[in-house]
Amino acid sequence: MSNTATKSTANTSDHTRTLITAALFAALTCVGTMIIKIPTPTMGYIHPGDGFVLLSGLLLGPIWGTLAAGIGSALSDLIGGYFVYVPATFIIKALTALTAYLVFKLLKKVISTKTELPQLIVSGIIGELVMVFGYFIFEIFMLAIANGTDLQAGVIASLAGIIPNLIQALFGVIIATVLYPFIKKLAAN
Repeated sequence: MSNTATKSTANTSDHTRTLITAALFAALTCVGTMIIKIPTPTMGYIHPGDGFVLLSGLLLGPIWGTLAAGIGSALSDLIGGYFVYVPATFIIKALTALTAYLVFKLLKKVISTKTELPQLIVSGIIGELVMVFGYFIFEIFMLAIANGTDLQAGVIASLAGIIPNLIQALFGVIIATVLYPFIKKLAAN
């Protein structure tokens, strides 16, 4: 077999493995979001799916990670009947994964440590702040504009979602930080 054919086969194999892994993380994100739901006063819920959103970005990178996070989260909203949230969730969760990935890579270049723990925690927190801010802005739009109320009422109503989203973010960071080393080690084998 020629060297070019060997490289082509290896590239196809790597691409297939990445695609399958992205599909697996989309499924884990969807299931992690749907299975364990802790209702919030804002008619939403807290879930461990954000851990998989962060892991998607951290392990799969800026393209496949954002797609896995966005698709898995949006599918959960679609299946769960939160139809109005589907497009916003896709964008917000994709941006959460992308932000976590970019911050993680930057921190690994800037901070040299024996473990990746500080980089994981900081990148997870910054990524999850994107989620909190994204839903805050979306809910202002949804409550104020879509329901015909004024902007001030939309802001006040959206503030109620910040605490539950911060709690969800905290669980997401913890889950991603704990699971990342194990999954990375498995992927290396």
